[in-house]
Amino acid sequence: PETPETPETPETSATREPAALPQRSTRRVWLAGLAAALLCAGVVSFYASASPDGLEKVAHDKGIDAKAEDHAAKDSPLADYGVRDISDARLSGGLAGVIGVGATLAVGSGVFIVVRRRRATAESERG
Repeated sequence: PETPETPETPETSATREPAALPQRSTRRVWLAGLAAALLCAGVVSFYASASPDGLEKVAHDKGIDAKAEDHAAKDSPLADYGVRDISDARLSGGLAGVIGVGATLAVGSGVFIVVRRRRATAESERG
């Protein structure tokens, strides 16, 4: 026998616990994002335009770039979007992009972990 459902009133709906959402793993989304970033940085970046971007073009058109000086990191291992001492431009640029993605991931993860620990510590002190 079927049990008839009782009509839901505003009182019963307000007192009822909300249904718990199923826990979903974000691992697949995170890995897909990482794969896309590595693909773009390591492969697609080679096909980016070598033409100056908007800001560089305006600086050139207005003569501002004539006053440009070399920056302090011009001799760094990853200067000019490439890895020093690697002569193949495609490999050098792709490797620099992958290293950049890794560095960004490391710094971002570190900040996330610190913020999460501080938040957990603050919550445990409150209650």
